[in-house]
Amino acid sequence: MSRFGPRARLTRVPRPRTLRARLIAGLVVLLAISCAAVGVAAVVELNGFLTSRLDQQLQQAGPAFPQSLEHGTYKPSDRDGDEHGDTRRQAAGTFGARLLNGKVTSVAVVPASDRQGLDVTLSAADRATLARLPVDGRGHTMCLSHHLHDYRLMAWRGKDGDVLVTGLPTEPVRAAVKRLELVAVVVFGLALTAAGVAGALWVRWSLRPLSRVAATATRVSELPLASGEVALPPRAPASDPRSEVGQVAAAFNRMLRHVEDALTKRHAGEERLRRFAADASHELRTPVASVRGHAELALLHPGPVPPEVTRALERIKAESSRMGEMVDDLLLLARLDAGRPLERQPVDLTHLVLDTVTDARAAGPDHRWSMDLPEDPVTVPGDAHRLHQVLANLLANARLHTPVGTKVTVTLETAPDSAVLSVHDDGPGVPEEVQPGVFERFTRADHRRRADASGGGAGLGLSIVAAVVEAHGGSVGLESRPGSTTFRVSLPS
Repeated sequence: MSRFGPRARLTRVPRPRTLRARLIAGLVVLLAISCAAVGVAAVVELNGFLTSRLDQQLQQAGPAFPQSLEHGTYKPSDRDGDEHGDTRRQAAGTFGARLLNGKVTSVAVVPASDRQGLDVTLSAADRATLARLPVDGRGHTMCLSHHLHDYRLMAWRGKDGDVLVTGLPTEPVRAAVKRLELVAVVVFGLALTAAGVAGALWVRWSLRPLSRVAATATRVSELPLASGEVALPPRAPASDPRSEVGQVAAAFNRMLRHVEDALTKRHAGEERLRRFAADASHELRTPVASVRGHAELALLHPGPVPPEVTRALERIKAESSRMGEMVDDLLLLARLDAGRPLERQPVDLTHLVLDTVTDARAAGPDHRWSMDLPEDPVTVPGDAHRLHQVLANLLANARLHTPVGTKVTVTLETAPDSAVLSVHDDGPGVPEEVQPGVFERFTRADHRRRADASGGGAGLGLSIVAAVVEAHGGSVGLESRPGSTTFRVSLPS
């Protein structure tokens, strides 16, 4: 694990996954950035404008108020004016201080009209702050004692070598700026909300053609395209071809036309191949039966027959029988592919397992056969003959493709709305490269057939199993590894 992994997980921000969400999020983010930029610019501009107005007021007031403190002649009643200093124009809260040799000698604040005076007590930090104030006739914002708060101060040189300081409180400026900030937050918040809702509606309306294309693509993806006749859904509605969405819809519809043409040709090819297999199987049944009959008749000849001829006739009979079985299997597959319905009668699977395992034990006495059956009979609707063929093919497959002494277990279980039939053996298993196509036709899982298997089967047994189970509405699966192979058939009950 990277040493940056945990931090990356902690700081990861969830990203919108859909195009609609991304567009809406991008719109809201851009608008939020714009609103923030406008709000910051307005606040900065207002703060600068009001601060400059304070500086103008300080310039107009000048050092008149601190001059009145030079000889201690100012009293609260002097706010109406006296001969020592014109303080009639001084606003309430005006700060005045006189410094000599860096030390504050006098300080006062113009009281409000409803107050008789304001007791000004400067701390050591306040005195140091006033001592550091540049004497340049410009405004400087400084923080004084907690009961004075922030002031905009301006200092001048006096005639006696002293420093005269005049100040105005910045509280009105801060109040105006805070009010603007509050108004900006409320207005921009409402604007962002309204823009988000309107943008969501607009984006949704704009992407409706793309949503219809996606819905059509979803319906196509749910269709079984592997085999059989496929009816594609209606095309996506056409939109403005000059837009990107319209171009996507047009390209998607062209692709659907090509896919439909390909599926139609494929289905026609499958139908031709299916008819050919059915016709060929049907036509071959008679000559194969005739060859087998002539071979059996020749073997019944009463006269002396050379041993070589007898052996040849026996081989002809055996191979013609094997070919007849192959033709019957091909004809069955062709009928199942054509969708011909099977019988629907109650089938006792328990009795069927007993019969087929008994037959398999007689055909393969060198294998160990066992059964695991429930106490109560298990019945499913279906074709008894075809279901018997399914289990017989699975047992024959286990017998032919496993060595002598292999244990084969047939298990019958019940599940909700289904019955599960399993054939398990502890043989070498099905090769991994063969497993994906083991239920396809003419697939052989073991090329090293036993000598007594008469050349092996044609690879149709498991394909018949899959076709019959599918015709019953069930499913068949394979789980195989060295030492354990299980074919599991599920049939609706």
